[in-house]
Amino acid sequence: MTQEMEREKGPGTLLIVGCGYTGTAFGREMARAGWEVIGTTREASRIGAIAKADITPLLWPGAPLAPVIDRASHLLMAAPPGPSGDPLIAADRDCLVARADRLDWVGYLSTTAVYGDRQGGWVDEETPPAPSSERGRWRLRAEKEWLELHRRHGLPVHIFRLAGIYGPGRGPFAKIRRGTARRIVKPGQVFGRIHVDDIVAALKASITRPHPGRIYNLTDDLPAPPDEVIAHAASLLGLPPPPAESFETAEMSPMARSFYGESKRVSNRRLKEELGVTLRHPDYRSGLAAILEAEAAAGDG
Repeated sequence: MTQEMEREKGPGTLLIVGCGYTGTAFGREMARAGWEVIGTTREASRIGAIAKADITPLLWPGAPLAPVIDRASHLLMAAPPGPSGDPLIAADRDCLVARADRLDWVGYLSTTAVYGDRQGGWVDEETPPAPSSERGRWRLRAEKEWLELHRRHGLPVHIFRLAGIYGPGRGPFAKIRRGTARRIVKPGQVFGRIHVDDIVAALKASITRPHPGRIYNLTDDLPAPPDEVIAHAASLLGLPPPPAESFETAEMSPMARSFYGESKRVSNRRLKEELGVTLRHPDYRSGLAAILEAEAAAGDG
């Protein structure tokens, strides 16, 4: 039976390695569609939230993954790499290789940080990566490990480079309400964002239209300065924006300052043209309004 015929049979078994914010959102959506979804977490405190999303939770590292990989039809790797590379490949490379011709789809969640700083210039999937941060370098190394499994063993790998992720429970509103949000201004600083709903839509589209070995940028249509986003979020709440602070003189931790170390505009043309995805939230204005609507609906419930 061909893989196309198998896909037509309906939902399969999805293993999500790293069931954090994005992985849980994706797993919840797939479970609603009738899929069996298994999701790993490092933290025992996350088990309840994962189970509530109709995902079977599994502590990992800990429980062996090989038996789950062996019966999965689809796999999403959402756990971050470390300095020594991708943790799933390090632990279960042989199982992945043995399963290569029986997995219909493998997705790897990477980051647009692999492009490094482009001083506000545009990049697309054909732009040679040049990560300038440790996080970007680790992600690029993991991408290469997954793509090598595709080239050498036929593992049906798809790479998704995600911009800044936001959505319900992950946005600027809580900090603005608490009065702890900061509006740091650095002239020329822009980057893209992606609402979690659009990440889920992109992954579902890729499963429907698999193209192993392909890389996709997942970002919205409007790269924007972070201070602009904070100001707009405050206006939606009917609150004054935090005072503007110059990046040059603002007191910030090294980690917070590194957030402003890269500026780029990332093209999402391939996402739209190849996968046929129409973004539900093409810019931060739409996405932030949707978060407030979701909060209001939850409050009414």
